[in-house]
Amino acid sequence: MESKPVEIVLYGAEQLCPSCVNLPSSKETFEWLEAAVARKFPGQAVKMTYVDIYQPAGVREKIDFAQKVIDEEMFYPVVVIGGKIVGEGNPRLKTIFGELEKHGYKAE
Repeated sequence: MESKPVEIVLYGAEQLCPSCVNLPSSKETFEWLEAAVARKFPGQAVKMTYVDIYQPAGVREKIDFAQKVIDEEMFYPVVVIGGKIVGEGNPRLKTIFGELEKHGYKAE
């Protein structure tokens, strides 16, 4: 199966999620995830985007989803791949990698 470029969007905030005590910040999670994806799927096009839920910028879809994270009191960071939520609060690499493989990415 041929992979097409996929965007991983991580929605988070500078402040820690009130229910996520002792977990890394959203920015730290983004950096960790970016490094993990690059190691697992080297040389494969994966776009990583960080969206601050309190100061979203960019396309309307991302701004609207950032508001949804706030309105629905989701645990952040929230990881979205292809419009599907694959992680919330403390995202799991196994779940994220599995979703990328569904999009045709090959683990190395």
